Amino acid sequence: MLTRETVIADIANALDQPPESISAELNLLDEGLDSIRIMGLVERWRSAGVPDVDFPTLAADPTVAHWVAVALGEY
Repeated sequence: MLTRETVIADIANALDQPPESISAELNLLDEGLDSIRIMGLVERWRSAGVPDVDFPTLAADPTVAHWVAVALGEY
């Protein structure tokens, strides 16, 4: 089961940054998150039971707040 904290930790890990440096409005593409790492997150979150997460949905709004909502099924 994903939580807000685990999603942010996953994002922080993909960016090689501490989780406390990740703000809700952060644009992940501007931070250098590439398509390979995005697909890694998609696969990780699908494995955790989030079937509706996909690359186009994340890329459409590359902010942490949006990605958390998608990963938690609130999108």
